[in-house]
Amino acid sequence: MKKRLLSALCLLSLSVFGCTAPSTMDVTSPTENETPTTAVQPLVTGAIPDQDPEKLQRLYGLLADYLSAELGVPVEYKPVTDYLAAVTAFKVGDLDLVWFGGLTGVQARLQVPGAEAIAQRDIDAEFHSVLIANVNSGLGELASDADLTQVKGKTITFGSESSTSGRLMPQYYLEQAGVSLEDFQGEVGFSASHDATIQLVEAGTYDLGMLNEQVWNSRVEAGEVDTNRVKVIWRSPAYYDYHWVISPDVDERYGEGFRDKVQQALLQLDPNNPDHKEILDLFGATQFIQTSNENYAEIEAVGRQIGKIQ
Repeated sequence: MKKRLLSALCLLSLSVFGCTAPSTMDVTSPTENETPTTAVQPLVTGAIPDQDPEKLQRLYGLLADYLSAELGVPVEYKPVTDYLAAVTAFKVGDLDLVWFGGLTGVQARLQVPGAEAIAQRDIDAEFHSVLIANVNSGLGELASDADLTQVKGKTITFGSESSTSGRLMPQYYLEQAGVSLEDFQGEVGFSASHDATIQLVEAGTYDLGMLNEQVWNSRVEAGEVDTNRVKVIWRSPAYYDYHWVISPDVDERYGEGFRDKVQQALLQLDPNNPDHKEILDLFGATQFIQTSNENYAEIEAVGRQIGKIQ
């Protein structure tokens, strides 16, 4: 009787739970044997909005794709509203790698200990501003810096208030020649970008405008400027300007040596490679070269002199 009872219980158990006893693998949750994956945080790039937003979006979109492939991490471009916003975003960690002008680069690095200037265009080691004039201003080409006194009594617009080539260095050279902002007619303008400066002077809204020489040349070459209405009358002495600044946090996030890897990716952009050349052309450069924080000591000194760095 005992044997028959045990057999019946066994048959009942098999009918309910199946004919095979559960193995260790059957009772283990599948997720316990899976390797957890963590999404890689994107490297976020940005730039001062010194040109037309559509041009910037195309340029930095292409660069982000290139860097992502070279670095093995996702790279995103995040536009900002103005120069100050670019500095603030870098300070709070919203941007990791930023294309700054000379002044904004200094401002950003002073607020982020360990931040480094790692690359600049070949043209940035000897950069220039230009003074453009509406043809109805009555001004001709200025033969020397001393002749800048001829602009007194005219109307003028700069670019952004924090632009190195569109405000900081032009104002410095004007002051060196004995011209203060109070010597201009009416209120000095700040157009917010180099493209806007050209448009305002061409339209006759201002007699004069100070801007980045590279932007002026590229717009003239593209046929986007009516040179019958606006012309260059002065070219500044040379100074250091635009450069890439990288956050010290990237090595901690992506591994030791990542900063050097980013620098190398920028330096190896090759004008003989059609894809690379498209990026370099949009930057107005033949190549990127190494730079360092020390190269912008003059910019910092001028910034402090005119009150843009405290």
